[in-house]
Amino acid sequence: MNQQHMQQSGQPMMMTPPEVVTVKDSLYLTDMLSWNLLAMKKAHFYAQHCRDPEIKAAIDKVGMMHQKHYQKILQHLNKQSNQPPPMVGKQQ
Repeated sequence: MNQQHMQQSGQPMMMTPPEVVTVKDSLYLTDMLSWNLLAMKKAHFYAQHCRDPEIKAAIDKVGMMHQKHYQKILQHLNKQSNQPPPMVGKQQ
C-alpha cells in the first residue's frame, strides 16, 4: 500500500490528506474546532474557580492542550487553503 498504513481496525490510514475536502469532512473539522474551543473555555473557567493549586495546574494543562489542538487544526486548514488548486489536465 503506497502512502497508507493499516490501523488497528484493519482499515488503511492515509498519510497525506486528500486534495479535496468534502462537505462531510468540512462539518467534522468544524465540530473538532468547536469541541476543542469549548473544552478550552471550560478548562479556563474551572481553573479560575479552583482553590487547590495542583488541581488548578492540571486543569490549566488540559486547557492548554485543547488550545494547541485548536491551533494545530487551524494551521492545517490555513496551509491547505493557501495552496493553489491541483492541475487536473495539461495546459496547452
